[in-house]
Amino acid sequence: MVRKKKCVAMLLAGGQGSRLYPLTGNIAKPAVSFGGKYRIIDFPLSNCVNSGIDTVGVLTQYQPLVLNDYIGNGQPWDLDRSFGGAHILSPYQAKHSSDWYKGTANAIYQNIHFIKQFDPDYVLILSGDHIYKMNYSIMLNYHILNDADCTIAAINVDKKDASRFGILNTREDGSVYQFEEKPAVPKSTLASMGIYVFTAQKLYKYLEEDCSDTKSSNDFGKDILPKMLNAGEKMMAYEFNGYWKDVGTIDSLYEANMDLLGDNPKFNVADSNWKIQSRSPLAPPHYIGEHSKVGNSIIMSGCEIDGTVENSVLASNVTVKSGAVIKNSIIMADCVIEEGAVVEYSIIDERTSVGKNAVIGAEPAEKRKITVLGRDINIPEGEKVVAGMIIDGANGGEKQ
Repeated sequence: MVRKKKCVAMLLAGGQGSRLYPLTGNIAKPAVSFGGKYRIIDFPLSNCVNSGIDTVGVLTQYQPLVLNDYIGNGQPWDLDRSFGGAHILSPYQAKHSSDWYKGTANAIYQNIHFIKQFDPDYVLILSGDHIYKMNYSIMLNYHILNDADCTIAAINVDKKDASRFGILNTREDGSVYQFEEKPAVPKSTLASMGIYVFTAQKLYKYLEEDCSDTKSSNDFGKDILPKMLNAGEKMMAYEFNGYWKDVGTIDSLYEANMDLLGDNPKFNVADSNWKIQSRSPLAPPHYIGEHSKVGNSIIMSGCEIDGTVENSVLASNVTVKSGAVIKNSIIMADCVIEEGAVVEYSIIDERTSVGKNAVIGAEPAEKRKITVLGRDINIPEGEKVVAGMIIDGANGGEKQ
């Protein structure tokens, strides 16, 4: 019996995420904490399993140790399989050369033998730095029904933001006649989500040609997709209408976390029909003190709250001592907010402590900017960190 997979997913998770500095100083962007319980990579991994795709190659490169350890054998996402499952794919030394991934297309090309061992009919290319829930099997069926060579997931964006994306120009039937990478004057607002379904043989052909092209930047958006269009390959746009957030900046990461709050959140991670799995740390139940005040917030296990927490997201094992106030903020795991400290409009990374009566990010409403404290920082007693300041511990602080 020939063993093969209908579809193999390749998850690009090697990005440095420089715009999330200092949250990505020591970890890859897909490993950044999100929503108290999750890391960004939980979303595409969970989407794969919920969509019936059980073979995922995770391509890592920049600061991969935390991400590799987090994914492990893939068990939390039901991706610990004897044939298939989750596989960490890092750059390696081949017989004739040894190269870092030069671009998104080159990363896939360097792992083409991994794909071919499963002899798939289709290959799904994913990015590891987006927050969303998508049924990839519907997109795959759309690709098959249209007999497409490549299908690109797309979402309508605001016209003012369209120039930041790869823009698809389509016919009435959804076929793509032009792909423009970050055009100065976009012709449409249909933006590529960086999610592609390829018919496997076509993907192999264009990756091999791209590798031989010394002038190529080895990127899907800049090179592979335009070449396929110019060659007359059938390319379709699959329009997605759900929640999708590129969390590549401090502001977008903050906004996406805030979208989890409220009785009717913009993005619901508690939907039992589409579970987002994670490798959550073992911790005791959270504790809310008798004189504490907590409103419209996510409080994870292991937290001890004796102060005030409003409109905020707290990861596991966060301690908020008596008289401390946290508002409109994201506090990652194992942080301590000491007595009388005030934290507003801030993101605080793991294992950081804020000293007694310190003030982090508090400013009048019209001057709101997100303040960021990196991991393993100790803010002294009484210190004031002004709104918009970014502190990474190693290099002091710099204005956002």
